[in-house]
Amino acid sequence: MVWSQIEFTPAHATYLLLSIFLITYALFEKFIRNRLHLSEPPIALLIGIVLGPRLLGWIAPNYCGVNGCAGGPAIGGWELGDNIVQEATRVIVGIQVFAVGIELPKFYMARHWRSVAMLLGPVMIFGWLVCALFVYLIFKTNVPTALTIAACLTPTDPVLAASILSHSQFSSRVPKRIKHMLSAESGCNDGTSFPFLYAGVFWITQSTAADALKDYFLITILWQCTLGITVGLILGTVFNRILRFSTNHGFIDAPSFTAFYLLLAILSVGIGSTLGLDDFLVAFGCGYGFARDGWFAKKTKESHTPQIIDLILNSAMFVYLGAIIPWYDFQSTGLTPNVTIGRLLAFLVLVLLFRRIPAILALKRWIPDIRTWREAWFCGHFGPMGLGGLFLAIEGRALLENGTASPETHPPHYRHPYTDREKAVMTIWPVVCFVVMGSTLVHGLSVLALSVVAHFRRPKEDRASVFAAETDPLDGMHHDEGNGDSEPESEEE
Repeated sequence: MVWSQIEFTPAHATYLLLSIFLITYALFEKFIRNRLHLSEPPIALLIGIVLGPRLLGWIAPNYCGVNGCAGGPAIGGWELGDNIVQEATRVIVGIQVFAVGIELPKFYMARHWRSVAMLLGPVMIFGWLVCALFVYLIFKTNVPTALTIAACLTPTDPVLAASILSHSQFSSRVPKRIKHMLSAESGCNDGTSFPFLYAGVFWITQSTAADALKDYFLITILWQCTLGITVGLILGTVFNRILRFSTNHGFIDAPSFTAFYLLLAILSVGIGSTLGLDDFLVAFGCGYGFARDGWFAKKTKESHTPQIIDLILNSAMFVYLGAIIPWYDFQSTGLTPNVTIGRLLAFLVLVLLFRRIPAILALKRWIPDIRTWREAWFCGHFGPMGLGGLFLAIEGRALLENGTASPETHPPHYRHPYTDREKAVMTIWPVVCFVVMGSTLVHGLSVLALSVVAHFRRPKEDRASVFAAETDPLDGMHHDEGNGDSEPESEEE
């Protein structure tokens, strides 16, 4: 009788397992961050892999490949599809880029636009073309498909960046100008990756070069990007004034004031997606416009809203990612005979080595906020690829599947002979997903590696009593925000 009352459904199993993981992490978060030097994304990803259909099979929110789950039916099978991945990543990345705009120092872009422009211009273009070359050579695709896949790997991920650059003992060892520059880059470049994505997509889908160029300029550059950032800045500035008015007249209480942060982020994503604008540029522009003068940041200095968002939304999303990794698609199939584990590993290594590091080293002298070669190496390495890349992959695949930004629930089944467009549809997701998985693990574990190396580079008498627990700046990095073109520390915060 008692056993008949137990309802161990897929949804209930997911609630239990996910909440147990988040509660356990929350209880030991300070120890994990400051002593083990780990952040939540790689841990959450590994938890998702373990609980997913590849291993235990307790959670299977999505399909695992065109031929089904490699691990068989799972207890937690939700039978969700690409549309859920798209909307989940849209909301979470949108909230995170909004948060980046909120947390930048006041009037940051006016004072540091040269550094950010170099990262969003030459560095991103170099990374796009280099990744496209590797895709073309390793996976034997045509040029438009290579450009489309490479575009998904151009942005640095604000979720991973926030988890590593904030709220940990290690983050205090990175100069503020470097943290702010990398955060600003991660907030902007998820949106500025859309022109790269649509360059490849229009090349594949448009019948003539004239049509492709016209749609690219009118739709992507003017409507999505230019109007998107403009709408975001206006939206943020207007709501800054509205909130000031409400606060000055005592119309809003403290809980609602804090909740306003999250509500405005979701509103900006909703406006961007409804109007067909670049969601992430709208969200970042809204966050930056909203907090540009520093008033909101000062009012919410003691608020822990960003950390709460990181713990719940971002960690849950990486568990979800671990559970939907398409392991079957990492094997050679009829449409993608060159997508194999060996080629994917080679591609991942090449991307990590050559996507950013050579460009930033070459352009160091023109990036004012990078002052030493060690800082250049750090900024070159620290270019994590994450949820933004997954969103772009789903968006690109949807455009190739049906010509809209709304993907099919699951990839269609194509029949031989396969067209280049059909091959592109089936290649984008496994390649991008594998690189995101690898980047999450590599960059998530980089803090541990850097801390351990720095610990053993010191003379024994200078090492911290607790293993790798030093708090002074990393070798070759200078905490000198009070000098040069940076604002005094009191204003930086």
